Amino acid sequence: MAVKLLLVHQVFTLPGEGGGTRHYELARYLQADAVETTVITSDVKYMTGRRLTDHRRLVTEETVDGIRILRAWTYAATNASYLRRVFSFVSFMLTSLWAGLVEAGRPDLVWGTSPPLFQAVTAWLLAALRRRPFLLEIRDLWPEFAIGMGVLKNRLLIWLSRRLELFLYARATHLMVNSPAYRDYLKGKGVPEGKISLIPNGVDPDMFNPENRGAWVREKYDLHGKFVVTYAGALGQANDIPAILRAAARLRDEPRVHFLLVGDGKERPSLERQAAEMGLSNLTFLPWASKSEMADILGASDACLATLMDIPMFRTTYPNKVFDYMAAGRPTILAIDGVIRKVIEDAEGGVAVACGDEAAIAAAVGELSRDPERCRRLGAQARRHVVAHFNRHDQAAALSRLLRRWAT
Repeated sequence: MAVKLLLVHQVFTLPGEGGGTRHYELARYLQADAVETTVITSDVKYMTGRRLTDHRRLVTEETVDGIRILRAWTYAATNASYLRRVFSFVSFMLTSLWAGLVEAGRPDLVWGTSPPLFQAVTAWLLAALRRRPFLLEIRDLWPEFAIGMGVLKNRLLIWLSRRLELFLYARATHLMVNSPAYRDYLKGKGVPEGKISLIPNGVDPDMFNPENRGAWVREKYDLHGKFVVTYAGALGQANDIPAILRAAARLRDEPRVHFLLVGDGKERPSLERQAAEMGLSNLTFLPWASKSEMADILGASDACLATLMDIPMFRTTYPNKVFDYMAAGRPTILAIDGVIRKVIEDAEGGVAVACGDEAAIAAAVGELSRDPERCRRLGAQARRHVVAHFNRHDQAAALSRLLRRWAT
């Protein structure tokens, strides 16, 4: 029996765009199991702020690879201040509600995803008004991450945010988390264990070929003969990119080592200025890349970097980028504590160092650059582990079972 699924996701990303494509991949797999997905998303491209539709229309519709996509007008605030981003979230909350009520039709189940919490409010309202089950997915722990980073400081806003969080947890028919530590967090908030399902972050291993050497990337960026170390992802406050800059400075006299920073974010202009002031000729900033381009960039890499600020709540997260690195068959130099470190250690797929420790990052890069056999071995072990334990095909099958459980 076909299931009609409605997903509310402001930053739903297609493969030709920069960013995580988890929800697109899952929707594609669900099609084969007779789950018809309609997505309500923003008409503003998340990574660039470019408007994708005719701004004179509140909602536009398109179909991509069998997925029906409703783009709701959204206030553009890419890489802007926190307050303007809140305006963006609220604008989407309102226009997506209209899209769900007027354009989407009647679903069998409504899927909301957080962050931001505002779009989860839309999903709850649509489910309540349509009298359908509400599946709430927790991808990051907001507002706790914002509080830990010092972005959210106002006591009243913190109180209101936490009340909204608990309100949504209580009204969700079921909750889905992508990290085992999030399950523990929800249980600590009083959510019954039976109300929580874990479908972890992962990767489609077919999107990456460990034999790919990214020839055009090495040619374009003059990387022949270099030991290439890549960070791919957001360049924001949380990502602790300055630690990578400091590590690159320590290796400025190692002519074979070159760093790539692939992505964008609010901090990118400042980071580029810092790199110029530090005279880092061994580091190159690249723009956001599509998934296919990213496969080539990782193919051109010898090792990859994942960093986050040393905030206790960040120890709960499974960063998408690490699973991409593993699927590409590249070792990860990991400067993140917590559950993702256990993944890398269980896989024997990289080198773990302390958060923010540029000396340890530089030492790990130097050691791997001098030991290509170890580099290849770690990468191969990482690939085997992610295929066996974090395979998007398996996750899609688990999601399909979960959806059918609550949609019928």
